[in-house]
Amino acid sequence: MVRFIIVAILAASLAACQAEEPPVVSLSTQNVNDTRVAKFLFGAAPVASPQQSQSFGGYARGCQAGAEQLAETGPTWQAMRLSRNRNWGHPTTIDFIQKLSAKAAQLPGWNGLYIGDISQPRGGPMLSGHRSHQIGLDIDIWMLPANNLKLSRREREKISSISLRRAKGAYINDKFTPQHMEIMKAAAKDKRTARIFVFPGAKVAMCNAEKGNRRWLRKIRPWYGHHYHFHVRLACPKGARGCKDQNPPPAGDGCADAQKWVNDILNPPKAKPRDPNAPKPKPRVRREYVLSDLPKQCADVLRSR
Repeated sequence: MVRFIIVAILAASLAACQAEEPPVVSLSTQNVNDTRVAKFLFGAAPVASPQQSQSFGGYARGCQAGAEQLAETGPTWQAMRLSRNRNWGHPTTIDFIQKLSAKAAQLPGWNGLYIGDISQPRGGPMLSGHRSHQIGLDIDIWMLPANNLKLSRREREKISSISLRRAKGAYINDKFTPQHMEIMKAAAKDKRTARIFVFPGAKVAMCNAEKGNRRWLRKIRPWYGHHYHFHVRLACPKGARGCKDQNPPPAGDGCADAQKWVNDILNPPKAKPRDPNAPKPKPRVRREYVLSDLPKQCADVLRSR
């Protein structure tokens, strides 16, 4: 009995010491028991790892090795908010941006695209903002027509995109143009695209406007926000080991589902009556990922020099 008490005291003392020790934020790695907060580790990495390009894990829990940096300015694009250092992606992503922006440049009033966040240099959770954008296959594309591709770094920090929504996202506003639809249509028709997130009113507007082949509409998915930019998500590159694809969108063009989103915005469903005697639900606290939550390869991505 005495021996059991001594062991218990020692274990409790050890646990207390471990809890009091501050986490060491560095780019060295530990093992699967590494409890350092992942966003601080990946947010501190200034450049990509010198490895073969690979995406590990899923869009909202993973990292990327050997990322390629999107040039700050190209013939048909500019990367925005450069201070964030989020213009890094898989080579497939960089190629996708180059090709889509070249198509956009052929449209009236557009000289290309303004590109928002892609991923951090080594992917992973971000210090602020997105839960996804972790494996170099997500791209935010601004709704603002890119008619000036000579913006300075400082100007790119100050300029804002434009919102295309009206009535909390139930409808498009007068800033939505056929060119917006053509760009999203071109993005959706690219075989590498898994889905595109945009506000519900835009999806419904495009459903109503499309009079030809509607297959591309399946990839356009209504989602909260996404009225200052649309979000392209690419599928894992063919043969990519360790990259986890999202399930494909449901069959069909998805227009009825988008219309339901719109109906719910205009006439929100009534909340179910709550039992006054029931205990108050505990607030949901989103736990921060630690390094051991991510694929095991992510430790090597951080360590690589």
